[in-house]
Amino acid sequence: MKKDETLKSLENAEIELTRLVETAKSLIDGIDPEDRVLPTSSRETKFGQWFYTDGQKLKILSNNPLECMSNIEELHNKLHERYREIFDLYFSEEKKSGFLSKIFKQKQKVLSESELQLVSEKYAEIEKTAQELLAEIARLQRRLVAVSEEKINALV
Repeated sequence: MKKDETLKSLENAEIELTRLVETAKSLIDGIDPEDRVLPTSSRETKFGQWFYTDGQKLKILSNNPLECMSNIEELHNKLHERYREIFDLYFSEEKKSGFLSKIFKQKQKVLSESELQLVSEKYAEIEKTAQELLAEIARLQRRLVAVSEEKINALV
């Protein structure tokens, strides 16, 4: 594990998380995002894949409290859960079979007033959770910067 690669993974996580929030906002604004089928499981994302492999090695750093890693995991999971809830409201899948249903993109449905209120609440949760997660990642980055490269490189 290299310090610069680890810091780069955390920078990429910030970009990925910001993109998830922007995609949720696009759905709400009625804009069909190009990549609306984002991973809904936190483990399927690039950050999630890193976090559950190399990222776990950071738990043993003396200046990184265990709650930092558990907070990141909890917030990351929550963010993806809320995104999935919003996505499901707009694109609830009707069980369609047949060749043509697989070719054409699913249309975004028009939501009722109560569904719009629910989406608004869930989006507010996404924004708050994303801010908390980005703050936790920033704390982890500061801790990594404070640790010598040799200590990080020694993590196996």
